[in-house]
Amino acid sequence: MSEPRRPELLPRELEFELEEEELLEEEELWTDEGAEDHAGWFCVRTDPFPCPAAGCDFVADYMTAAHLILVWQERDDPNLLRHAQRAKQVGRNPQVVEYRSEFGPSASYYAWEAAGRPVHGVRR
Repeated sequence: MSEPRRPELLPRELEFELEEEELLEEEELWTDEGAEDHAGWFCVRTDPFPCPAAGCDFVADYMTAAHLILVWQERDDPNLLRHAQRAKQVGRNPQVVEYRSEFGPSASYYAWEAAGRPVHGVRR
């Protein structure tokens, strides 16, 4: 039985094709497929901060991922508190608040993690 080929042993042409596929996947817009109304969940409101992606004019008022407000079911979820602490460390004045749909589109933190933690939500 032969061993599977390691990526560094692939022909140069195949490596290029794999790189192209990976780039195409990164450009897709991620949405929370199980999106439900997250009203009553919790999010972290912050001072406004711009999206770090070059050429993007999106400004967030909440902790976001892929331009979606990250929400947690429990106010004391350890991951919510960790992210709020990080926002405090960088001077964003975080406040844990109850999410309302008027704030904008949301995504469960755990669905975002399961999706591979995509960070930017704008199609190129």
